[in-house]
Amino acid sequence: MLKQTRGLRRRASLLFAAIAALCLALGPGLADARAGFGRSFGSRGGMTWSAPPSTSTAPFGAQPMQRSFTPSPGYGYGSPYGAGTGSGFASGLMGGLIGAGLAGLLFGHGFWGGMMGFGGFLGFLLQILLLVLLARWLIRLFRGPSPIFAGAGAGPGMFARAGSAGLGPTGASGRAAQPPIALDPSDYREFEQSLQEIQAAWSAHDVKALGAAVTPEMLSYFAEQLAEQTSRSVRNEVTDVRLLQGDLAQAWTDHGRDYATVAMRFSMIDVTRDSIDRIVAGSPTEPVSATELWAFVRGPGGRWILSAIQQAR
Repeated sequence: MLKQTRGLRRRASLLFAAIAALCLALGPGLADARAGFGRSFGSRGGMTWSAPPSTSTAPFGAQPMQRSFTPSPGYGYGSPYGAGTGSGFASGLMGGLIGAGLAGLLFGHGFWGGMMGFGGFLGFLLQILLLVLLARWLIRLFRGPSPIFAGAGAGPGMFARAGSAGLGPTGASGRAAQPPIALDPSDYREFEQSLQEIQAAWSAHDVKALGAAVTPEMLSYFAEQLAEQTSRSVRNEVTDVRLLQGDLAQAWTDHGRDYATVAMRFSMIDVTRDSIDRIVAGSPTEPVSATELWAFVRGPGGRWILSAIQQAR
């Protein structure tokens, strides 16, 4: 009896270790509290449910939209390049493997019913994770650095040439779409300024300032997220936002409006405080970085405003 009890405790310990390891490997970071909460949502006109072309800043493309007011033609409220919730074949396969393994562990047959021990399977997962990280590092190494937006370091001409590889929706995506448009240095400066202004308005809970910089759809999402903070008695503050690298993924016209999707990697101080000013997430001194694809829209003669955010893969 004692031996069986010890065996159950050992299997339970392994189970909790598995869950902890998987959460660390697959779960989102606690610091994803910036404007947008590290999620993918919004609209990009007729390209909403098409994957933006990959860029040097986001070489693995963007995650699918999780929420949008734009229905997906032929697919309902979802995405043709991945489910609207972000779940796809890879996550389904991983979920099936993990579920089968944990069931085998609980019933005392080992993590894969004797095919290999749990430790071996965890080692296998870690090896796969290391290989993925190594592959990403090598791709970025051989691609070389990409110039950032005008005004943040590199010249605007270099940025425009780097971004012209996509030439709008008909470039890397290979899909027939609206005609591409050309951007000038002032556009890139406006994108960088929007990044900083929107994060500042988010930190100040300034809904009026957000409304001037984003579409009504995006404002509804931001207002919902700010209300969620208020209900939890916390406040997220994003300061010292610095663009590190950026390039153009797409720029096109759609029904009389101009659209542009740009990949941006930026650093920031991202801190969440509670009602008595205690820090509950983030660091006031250690910056964190994020890579996102921001989509902007403008009417004839108007300014660019934010219409979507997608997380880089």
